[in-house]
Formats: sequence, structure tokens, C-alpha cells
Amino acid sequence: MTTPELPLHGACRCGDVHVTMSAPPLMTAACHCTGCQKMSSSAFSLTAMVPPQGFAVTKGETRRGGLGEGQLDHQFCPRCLTWIFTRITGLDYFVNVRPTMFEDTSWFTPFIETMTQDKLAWVTTPARHSFEAFPPMEELPTLMAEFGQSGAPGR
Repeated sequence: MTTPELPLHGACRCGDVHVTMSAPPLMTAACHCTGCQKMSSSAFSLTAMVPPQGFAVTKGETRRGGLGEGQLDHQFCPRCLTWIFTRITGLDYFVNVRPTMFEDTSWFTPFIETMTQDKLAWVTTPARHSFEAFPPMEELPTLMAEFGQSGAPGR
């Protein structure tokens, strides 16, 4: 995994919303849940778990999308509807940022994959850890520590 020079800058598809990542991710992931499949129109979604102080919308505004309710606060560009990031109620120490928003994506590899119970049969990822559902909350600190020691970006 290569290390990008921080900060990373990026934008939605139409360019109305710009974002910056100024802190290294705590962990990276691919999620195979059916919700992510439908929202991304793909086999899975990708995420970089970034400390909230290390992520900012620097131009434009986002609006809530997805189901628009519940503990998942999915944020989209109101014009092109690009899915940019997600906040999870109760997990305030990171923001799930779509890494494909950034100009430089060469650093990104999923470290974990989640919800493999919903995975399409033909999908494979290079993730080091695989979970049928979401990893147990008590395992997150250990996984994040291992990610940090693995040559993760910005470390």
C-alpha cells in the first residue's frame, strides 16, 4: 500500500462538492451489504474511516440520502447525487468517506470486508480480514491498530 501525501483533495462527479482528507484513515473497508450494493450500483462500496477532524467538505453542501432515516447518515451531492460520505450515529470517532472521491486513489486497498453474507458469488477483494456481518465493536480497536501498523497511508 502506498502512502499519499496529505491532504488529499477530491470532488463529486459534477464538481459542485469538494472534500479534503487531512488525517490518515483509521482503517479501510469494502462493504458487501445489499444497501451498499444498491446505493453504489455495484457489488460493494468502498470506505476510508477518517477521524472527523481529518475530513472536511470544502466547497458546496451535501444532503442526506439513502433511506434518509436511521443511524446511517449518508451524504450526497444534491446535483449529481454522488455518494460522498456517511456518518454512523454512535460511532462519532470516524466518518466513512468514499475514497474514490479523491484525485489520488492509488493508496487505497480494503483492509477488511464486511457483510460477506450478502456478497455476490463472483466477488473477491484483497482484504486481510473478512466478516459475515459487521465486525464486533470490541474488535475495532484491534483491527485499527493492526491497520496502523501495516503501512497504512499517512502512517
